[in-house]
Amino acid sequence: MTTSNPPLRLATFVTDVTPPLGVPLCHGNVKAAAEIVDRLSARGIILLGAGEPIVICVYDWLGISNRAHDLCRAEIARAVGTSPDRVTVQVGHPHDAPGVDFSTQEILEPAGLGDYMFDPPSTLTTFAAVGRAAGAAVKRAVPVTHLGVGQGVVEKVASNRRVQGPDGKVILVRLSSCKDPAGWAAPEGTIDPVLRLLSFWHGDQPVAALTHYATHPQSHYGRGGVSYDFPGMARAARERELPGVVLLHFNGCGGNIAAGKYNDGSPANRPVLAARLEAGMKAAWENQQMTPITAADIGWEVAPVALPVRATITEEAKTTSLMDGNLRDYDRVFAARDLAFLRRMKSGHRIPISCLRLGYARVLYLPAEMFVEYQLAAARMRPDLTVCVAAYGDLGPGYVGTKIAYEEGGYEVGFVSRVAPEVEDVIMTAMRSLLQRD
Repeated sequence: MTTSNPPLRLATFVTDVTPPLGVPLCHGNVKAAAEIVDRLSARGIILLGAGEPIVICVYDWLGISNRAHDLCRAEIARAVGTSPDRVTVQVGHPHDAPGVDFSTQEILEPAGLGDYMFDPPSTLTTFAAVGRAAGAAVKRAVPVTHLGVGQGVVEKVASNRRVQGPDGKVILVRLSSCKDPAGWAAPEGTIDPVLRLLSFWHGDQPVAALTHYATHPQSHYGRGGVSYDFPGMARAARERELPGVVLLHFNGCGGNIAAGKYNDGSPANRPVLAARLEAGMKAAWENQQMTPITAADIGWEVAPVALPVRATITEEAKTTSLMDGNLRDYDRVFAARDLAFLRRMKSGHRIPISCLRLGYARVLYLPAEMFVEYQLAAARMRPDLTVCVAAYGDLGPGYVGTKIAYEEGGYEVGFVSRVAPEVEDVIMTAMRSLLQRD
């Protein structure tokens, strides 16, 4: 092997991140953990040989936001001997799972709501455990000789949540489950039906696979049953078919995408949705194309961005809401989350947008609940490549819509988005810059 064609090695890790019973789930907005339906995991791959180690990790959690996102990446970086900007941590976003945010928790403490959103001690213990698992995995790294790239269409899962009228305004919000016949009858709308797969091989032996598909992952939730929901079920089914292969599944730009057209919220629908997603995963595996790969084919680029805060989020208004004991706890906590993001941006903090180069494939790692239009735009930016997208990194910004979406209205941009419409220019510029680098 010449120095111009260096070897590539890959390590994998899987760590249990199931929360203790009794702790808050979904930022404290649903029933606390009362039973364990599924064991949750943090899963990762570590790429070795292309400069400092590159770590790709995904948690079966609702969200990791603001300073919590910094902490979990730093813990992994220390353990594997790399820098935090070469570590990305995404979440799958199931709602029967923890949503953690130390920046907001610190703001809530003086208001007597410090334990509302999540359990800080068990969160720190989990971050440390994931770091240890990643560090130990490096010693078990194996050579990688080939990359597989495949695609599969997922049918009757995703639908756009924002049903628009003739004037372009949102007239119906079709969330993860829908009991309105009008929601079932409305078209799927703008989605990305394609599931994209990347796999790593040592000769003829598969080692790890990464799948990417854009949709909110909820079938039903909020009853206290800790679960990775239907994407986790699909992933588990594929792992049973591929023993010894570590599978990581990433939620793409699913901010305005959910299963509402095909899901009435009944528990019986969870395995139905899982089977449909599993079929897309299987199709992508079976049609993948293999190419040789070395460390020279690997690259990692980061574009830190400052996201514009929407005008309605001000220090005075949100502090007033936070301290108003007449408001619901939910509203006070939401005000604290707004404050946390506002202060992060005012402090000069930059949120990383990252891009992994894998031969003729690219993977973009984005923050927040991005609208699917960003994923579709990324594919158009490099039609000569396979472009995968994993969103749901730092969840601090909330929803990130397109510029026009803020004029169209709807739940995501009307209430939960913390960024201004100008965010589209920031994100598109960063994606274009990263994808144009070779």
